Amino acid sequence: MSEEKQEHAIEVHLDRLLEERGMTLTELANRVGVTHVNLSILKNGRARAVRFTTLSRICEVLECQPGELLSYRPH
Repeated sequence: MSEEKQEHAIEVHLDRLLEERGMTLTELANRVGVTHVNLSILKNGRARAVRFTTLSRICEVLECQPGELLSYRPH
């Protein structure tokens, strides 16, 4: 199986964090400085990578730790 076709075992909990903070994806995108589309790809688990700078900004804006945003679920 090629690397591009492999599924990853990382789950993204952005929906829960946004709901807990009463924030929309659009508001988060504006505050983080990334596009709504890019955050949507991350939120839906379709991202193949995330920059540490983006992860840092998301954590800063949501006042969370990376472990609250991401978790590992083996297949």
